[in-house]
Amino acid sequence: MYLTHLECGLEGTHYRADQLQNLSEVGAPLLARYDLERISKLLHRDELRNRMPTMWRYRELMPIGQEDEIVSLGEGWTPLHRANRLGSWSGFSNLYLKDESVNPTGSFKARGLSAAVTAARARGAKSLAIPTAGNAGGALAAYATVCGLQAHVFMPLDTPEAFVIECQSFGANLELVNGLISDCGKIVSQRKQNEGWFDVSTLKEPYRIEGKKTMGYEIAEQLGWKLPDVIIYPTGGGTGLIGMWKAFEEMEQLGWIDDRRPRMVSVQAAGCAPIVRAFDEGKERAEMWSGAHTIASGLRVPAAVGDFLILRALRESSGIALAISDEEIVNRSRDLATYTGIFPAPEGGAVLAALLELKARDWIRSDESVVLFNTGSGYKYLEALRS
Repeated sequence: MYLTHLECGLEGTHYRADQLQNLSEVGAPLLARYDLERISKLLHRDELRNRMPTMWRYRELMPIGQEDEIVSLGEGWTPLHRANRLGSWSGFSNLYLKDESVNPTGSFKARGLSAAVTAARARGAKSLAIPTAGNAGGALAAYATVCGLQAHVFMPLDTPEAFVIECQSFGANLELVNGLISDCGKIVSQRKQNEGWFDVSTLKEPYRIEGKKTMGYEIAEQLGWKLPDVIIYPTGGGTGLIGMWKAFEEMEQLGWIDDRRPRMVSVQAAGCAPIVRAFDEGKERAEMWSGAHTIASGLRVPAAVGDFLILRALRESSGIALAISDEEIVNRSRDLATYTGIFPAPEGGAVLAALLELKARDWIRSDESVVLFNTGSGYKYLEALRS
């Protein structure tokens, strides 16, 4: 294993990586660190060409000791489409769409939960618990059942029905909560010790971010080891954005890319935009959003544990954060489907709306290379997207 230790994302304190860990002593996310110098001598990026088309092609940079530890359903290595027709319609000549809806369980959450379940099982966990807006719960239920672990899923009562049926079908212990994902998280925190659950909430364990960071590795590899000028990404808990920023740093240290970075764009819903508000106000932490509401359930996250890491990545990249109305989310979801043939989750519509808004502000040039993320499948959001 090339994983050496875990590091507090706030203070830099080191923690053991061979034990189950949640947050640091100061309540901050723990980040996995690797012996990158050793990896750079043993693995050249060109060797990846012959590897399996999953996120585990980057296994040296993942939290595993032996390959037989991996709990996988074939997640990752999702297509990066050259969105020519969408680009012509929107006025961009180098537009790409990374389609995460083709992952197992239909979203990018498969990446994080594959890594988290793999690591938790290898470290002795038997029962896992998660608060979810939908997709993460389904992904945990799927990966837990693959390896025989128990999954306890807590989701808001008004979560789209597809997610409820999905979790039940995988045999998870599902509880619907009259509240938001933050209320679900409180239940997990209150009960996990007595119930013997290991908490795999967003950024409350170290390895969901390791699964999500592979999106950054894939973009680099799929673009010939040259990063785009701009990445536009929907942000709830922010694990994907933080993970990609971490991946870029790792790849530079490995000698796989240069020091040029994309400008990162965080997209939230107007009815739940704590990161946007904190970014606009120049703050390092985001206050909890009161009365969160949006049809994009993955964006209805009123408080993010890794808020300071999201804001740090945005500012280090000279990026930006912006909020999109539900009306725009629905309209642009249809536009994205019309011009790409991909039926996106509402979060994908939010990303397209952000692209158009940033063009109107002259923040993005029409000739810049831009990667949009569709993080899930519209088939799980039929009620929200129905006209």
